[in-house]
Amino acid sequence: MNPIPFNKPFMTGRELWYIAQAHTNGHLSGDGSFTKRCHRWLEQNTGAARALLTHSCTAALEMAALLAEVQEGDEVIMPSYTFVSTANAFVMRGAVPVFVDIRPDTLNIDETKIEAAITARTKVILPVHYAGVACEMDTIMDIAKRHNLIVIEDAAQGIMSTYKGRALGSIGHMGAYSFHETKNIIAGEGGALLVNDPVFAERAEIIREKGTNRSQFFRGQVDKYTWVDIGSSYLPGEVIAAFLWAQMEEANNITARRLALWDSYHAALAPLEAEGRLRRPVVPEGCTHNAHMYYILLDSLEQRTEAIANLKRQGVNSVFHYVPLHSAPAGRKFSRAHGGMAHTDGLSERLLRLPLWVGLEEEQDRVVRALKEAL
Repeated sequence: MNPIPFNKPFMTGRELWYIAQAHTNGHLSGDGSFTKRCHRWLEQNTGAARALLTHSCTAALEMAALLAEVQEGDEVIMPSYTFVSTANAFVMRGAVPVFVDIRPDTLNIDETKIEAAITARTKVILPVHYAGVACEMDTIMDIAKRHNLIVIEDAAQGIMSTYKGRALGSIGHMGAYSFHETKNIIAGEGGALLVNDPVFAERAEIIREKGTNRSQFFRGQVDKYTWVDIGSSYLPGEVIAAFLWAQMEEANNITARRLALWDSYHAALAPLEAEGRLRRPVVPEGCTHNAHMYYILLDSLEQRTEAIANLKRQGVNSVFHYVPLHSAPAGRKFSRAHGGMAHTDGLSERLLRLPLWVGLEEEQDRVVRALKEAL
C-alpha cells in the first residue's frame, strides 16, 4: 500500500507548455508577458489598486515593511502563531514584533486584545488569515483608523477566500500572498504584494525593481531609468510566472476540488467531534474559505504525538504546524508578548493537519479510516 503524502503539488497540464512559450518569447527574466497576465488576474480578482508578483511571500512582506517605513524601535502587533516570515520581515527593519493571543475558534489574532497592546511606538497591525479563514477585519481596520496605524494582511494562505465579500489581502493597506508549493495556487516558490492604498503603488514598483524607476522607463514615462530609492530584487523569473499563470487559469476549479475534500473531511469527522474525541475547524459567518488546510484539535500534545505516529504506521503522513514565535529562540530575543498566550500555547500543541491536495479524492476514505483507528 503506497504511503499518502501530506502534500502533493498539483499541475493543471499547461505549466510546461507555458514555460516553453516564455522561452520561445525570448524573455525569462522578470516582468514578461506571463507576469503581466498574473498581475491583471490578481487585480481583477481582488480589487487591489496594484498587484506585483514577488519571488516569495516573504519578499512581499519585506516590501510592505519598507513601504510602511518601519524603523528601528517601531512595534508591529501580530499573532505568535504564524510562520517566521511574518515577524522576520519587520525584525530586519529593526522593528519589535508584539505578539497577542489568538482566538480559540479560528486560531486567528484575537481582535479584542489588539488595542490594549498599542503603544506610542506601534506602527503596524499585521493580521494573519490562518487556514484561509479571515480575521475580524472590520474591527481591525477600525482600530487602525482610530490610532493612525497601517494594516498589512498576511494572506499567505488566503487566496480565493473572502471576508464579507472582499478578497483576503485586499482589505488592509497592503496584503501578501504565497504561491509556495504547499499553497492552493502554486509556482513552486513565489508570492505577490497587493497594494490597496494607491499612495504606496508607485514606490512599490521602485522598491521591487532594486530601487530604480525601471518600470516607468518601460512604460515610456521617463527617458532612462536610474537609482531613485532603496530596494532589492524582488521579481520572480518568467518561468515562475508562466507556471503560475497555468494555475491561475484553473483557480476556480482547484478551489472547488479542495473545498469538496474539506467538506468530506468535515462530514466524516462530525461524529468524532460529537463524541468529544476531537474538534473540527470553525469558519465564522461572513467568511468564505478556500480549503487551504484541514486540521483537527486533539486533547493534548501526547495524544497528537501518538496520533501522528499511528497514522504514519498506516502510511498516512500528517503534520503539526507552527511552534509559536514567542517561544522560539529568536522570538525571545527580538520580540515580546503582550498579555497571556494561553490559546497560542495550548492550541499549537494540540493541532494536527491532515493531507489535503487535489488528487486525494480516491484516498481520502483511507485517511479517515486511519485517523479513526489512530485515535
